[in-house]
Formats: sequence, structure tokens, C-alpha cells
Amino acid sequence: MKKQLLAVILGALGATAAAWAQAAAPAGSAAVSGGVPTKIGIIEIQNALVSTKDGQKAMVEFQTKLEPRKKELEKKAADIRELQDKLQRGGAAMAETAKQDLTRQIDQKTKLYNRDMQDAQDEADQEQRKIIDELSGKLTPVIDRYAQANGFAVILDVSSPQTPVMYASASVNITKDIIDMYDKTMPGTAGPKPATTSAPKPAAPPAPKPATLTPPAVKKQP
Repeated sequence: MKKQLLAVILGALGATAAAWAQAAAPAGSAAVSGGVPTKIGIIEIQNALVSTKDGQKAMVEFQTKLEPRKKELEKKAADIRELQDKLQRGGAAMAETAKQDLTRQIDQKTKLYNRDMQDAQDEADQEQRKIIDELSGKLTPVIDRYAQANGFAVILDVSSPQTPVMYASASVNITKDIIDMYDKTMPGTAGPKPATTSAPKPAAPPAPKPATLTPPAVKKQP
């Protein structure tokens, strides 16, 4: 479930990653050397957002919020499978009217299940957009301040498919620096840290999976 939710969060970040594709420092800003900013850096925005203390807290809250709906969908899927098994076990021994009634129950429950599934997916999408908007709004000024203070003219997001960087040295990866700066400038935002979350590595992460809420599948009637 944690891996799935992590995929949910990472998949949603693709919609906002382009905002940092070129984070240029404002004209006239002071670089560390005192001259015109010329440095180029890379960042893994997706990892940065979910690795900050706020991001970790948001992931835990997101998981907690989705858990009741997930269990509800699992229960409905199990009920449908039970009816399907009953119909298959009955076979020719069941009266035709009983078979028709059971088939009708399966169809009705399956339709309701699919409708609930879509509603749950819509709610998850809405919640993840809310989380991403909030985290993005906090992280953007941190990147801007870091770029100005360290003389960066361009910062590229290597986790976005819209910025296909072929090669970048690990020495210009500022992801961890941004995470550290964010956590230091956002006091009191620490939350529970998931065991599976680790500090970002210099290499670019694999392409994120689309946001999906996937309960157990329901067998289709032949």
C-alpha cells in the first residue's frame, strides 16, 4: 500500500514539474562570487517534494485518509466474488430462476462497485492535487532563494520527461540541498517518516507511474 501511495504521489507530480524546468534567478541578483549568475544545476523535484518533512507527513496523512475507502472497496469486491463462486458451484443443479436472480445480484453489485471505484479515484485525484499544490507553493521560493544565493542561472528538473537531460554530473545535483534548506526554513513541519522513504540519490529517478487507486479485481461473468 505504501509503495502504491508513493506511486500515486509521484505520478501526480508530473503535472507540476515543468514549473521548475528553468528556474532562472532574477536579473541583478547577487551570486556567491558577486558576479552574474552562470551556474547550471539539476534537481529531482519529485523526490524533493516527497522527501521533505512536509512531504513525508502528507504521504502518511494521504495513506490514512484513503485506507477506509480501500477497505470498503475490498469488502465489496469480496462479496461479488463470493456470489460469483456460488453461481459457478451451483451450475446445473440450481433452478433457472435462482440462477437468474443470482446473476442479477452480481450485475447490480458490480455496477455499484465500479461506480464507487470511480468516485474513490476522483477523490484521490482531487486530494493529491491539493497536496501537490500546497507543497509546490512552499518549495518554489526555496529553490529561488537557493539559486540566487549560490549563483545559479538555470536549474533543470531531471525527473521531468519535459526536460530530457542526457547527462549531468552528480556534483551539480542540488536536490538534497533543497530538501535540507526547505526543512530548515519551515520549522515545526516535521511529521512521521515512512520507513521506505530515503534521501534522494544523484541519479535521475525512473519515470513516475500514473496515479491509480487499485482495489482487488472483480471477476467478469462469462
